Amino acid sequence: MDLLFCIPCLFGLEGLCADELKRLNHDNVKAENGKVMFTGGIRDIAKANINTRTGERVLLIIGETAANSFDELFEGVRAMPWEKYIPVTGAFPVKGHSLGSKLHSIPDCQKIIKKAVVERLKLEHKAQQLDETAAKYQIQFAIMDDIATLYIDTSGAGLHKRGYRPVGSTAPLRETLAAAIVKLSRYRGREPVCDPFCGSGTIPIEAALAAINRAPGLNREFAAEKWDWISTDIWSEAKKEARSREFQGDYDIWGGDIDPQCIKIANENAKRAGVAELIRFETSDATSFQRETQNGIIMTNPPYGERVMQQKEAEDLYRRFGVATRKLIDWKMYILSSHTEFERTFGKTAVKKRKLYNGMIKCDLFMYY
Repeated sequence: MDLLFCIPCLFGLEGLCADELKRLNHDNVKAENGKVMFTGGIRDIAKANINTRTGERVLLIIGETAANSFDELFEGVRAMPWEKYIPVTGAFPVKGHSLGSKLHSIPDCQKIIKKAVVERLKLEHKAQQLDETAAKYQIQFAIMDDIATLYIDTSGAGLHKRGYRPVGSTAPLRETLAAAIVKLSRYRGREPVCDPFCGSGTIPIEAALAAINRAPGLNREFAAEKWDWISTDIWSEAKKEARSREFQGDYDIWGGDIDPQCIKIANENAKRAGVAELIRFETSDATSFQRETQNGIIMTNPPYGERVMQQKEAEDLYRRFGVATRKLIDWKMYILSSHTEFERTFGKTAVKKRKLYNGMIKCDLFMYY
């Protein structure tokens, strides 16, 4: 079965996500604005969900239609082959968004799409009614410039929900963004890695998962695991294959935070992720950070000053942290911040900057070599 997939991702991560999918040997990988497309078969649903570090979810593309009017949207959706994927007892709620289009009322679009899918399924399954008592097939729609694309979500909870962080500290960093920072640092498990503002431990945990090449989706479930047209053997084989690619070794990964409660949460999260033995978490003040070793990497996400503390306090923190890091020898630094005056207050101009988004917050990743 030839299928077309879409993986939405945070803006700025499209290239990284596409590279990931290519390394996983997915076909026809193409990066677009805020998403990556690829083609594959049923096995690729399991493979992509289990292994993707930087994508947000794996969507199965059902079709595309013009949507200049509700009638046009209805007819276009009804013509799509929903019966191939949704059984007569399947549950299929509808959600989505519209941008730059005539049909801008989301509730109205939901009703029209739901009605069109119901009619199609009744006809093709030869059913008088649909009770929706079985597995969930979440329908998503995106209407852009009067063109509607319809999907079924194979992931369920977003892929950033790895299963190791049920409780986060203040201002959490999304796991997919933390994984992207690790990728951008080109960390291969050789150098010491430090996060002086570790919070709930997301960056050190993602660094540890990358170091041992552990697939991020091994400790969670996915919506498509309950679908009757995907064999449970496919999921078992994909997980077995992912585990076969893991490494073993000694790694120097450290996380520090001034809040002892954050350190407690970070240790608990690392245990759930299965990497507690690879990371050392300590209560520590980032403004007195120092290391005698050479050639390490700092990856960190200090408080921005808009949610955690006032801007002046954040600027003073950046300044003192900058003073501390100047004692390091041949360390690389990857610092994520939304503060527009970060470089000035940190006291050093970045060699390179990359625009990224932490949720809806526009940030820069400041890179120092």
